[in-house]
Amino acid sequence: MQLNQPLKLKGMPGSPYTRKMLAYMRFRHIRYELLIGDQVTDHGLPEAKVGLLPTFYLPSEQAENQGELEAVVDSTPLIRRFESQITGRTTLPANPVLNFLNYLIEDYADEWLTKAMFHYRWYYAADIAMAGTILAHWSDIQGSKDDLKKRTSYIAERQISRLYVVGSNDITAPVIEASYERFLDVMNALIETQRFVLGSRPSSADFSIYAQLTQLAKFDPTPAAICLQKAPRVHAWTDLVDDLSGQPAPEEAWMAVDNARAILGDLLTEIGRTYVPALLANAQALQNGEQEVHTTIDGKPWQQPVFPYQAKCLQWINREYQLLDEPAQAQVDTILNGTGCDALLFKTR
Repeated sequence: MQLNQPLKLKGMPGSPYTRKMLAYMRFRHIRYELLIGDQVTDHGLPEAKVGLLPTFYLPSEQAENQGELEAVVDSTPLIRRFESQITGRTTLPANPVLNFLNYLIEDYADEWLTKAMFHYRWYYAADIAMAGTILAHWSDIQGSKDDLKKRTSYIAERQISRLYVVGSNDITAPVIEASYERFLDVMNALIETQRFVLGSRPSSADFSIYAQLTQLAKFDPTPAAICLQKAPRVHAWTDLVDDLSGQPAPEEAWMAVDNARAILGDLLTEIGRTYVPALLANAQALQNGEQEVHTTIDGKPWQQPVFPYQAKCLQWINREYQLLDEPAQAQVDTILNGTGCDALLFKTR
């Protein structure tokens, strides 16, 4: 079923996932209408079951509600839906091995790098002041001074109270911050080798990484200063990825699978060093009926509430792996061997 354009969505500049989808749609030449603040109410659009940004308003794919508008969230499955229903300028490699690596790296950015984004924004005073003030203005640009002051306090207090959800606390702060700085080094070297994660054209993983960097490298003062000092190439790359509507997208621009380990090895090792143990410990705690995750990441203690959604992420990564045929699985195994990412995969053959 082809989707009618422009696609209608609710979003906000301070939401990395909104930025991910906007940059993705610009690259793919998908027309869209972005609704901010009370514009959604003005259009009489349905409410999402889970209030996340961005929210897209799309025809239901359920037989009983065929064609009715429904509110849809979650950027990764949304991209897969758009890739199947809107032709041209794909961001998913046709090669199944590259496609799996793309899925894994996209998931890492969406689920681990966002911990750094949320941590820096609501852990340090300068970042709290910046985010609280500007997020309030983004959501109500015509608000009165008094209303904006109240909204600033409300946003900051609410988000600081939710730091524990993503795992940001005094115990985990050293792990998150060290991981962010290593990621900058890895990404800086990768971009020096090739323009995008999987070659000379962007994949959905690029837009996922870019999305977190729009906040970490470009908006929140503490991580932005770190990025400028350590990896100005990454800072500049984030600007370039913002609008790739004029970027060529030939199929031959994807990297060769034979080069994947050499080029992506450091990034995959960082994923295996941090995100993989977090996913596995979370899944084990959930299975044990526990409310808290207690584990060690990068040789340091890690503690956070159990996160059921990330247990699903682990299942979905494995689903993507199981969809591969045996030769493709063998190639993936070779690429991931020794990176720590191989611990994610559950063998069923």
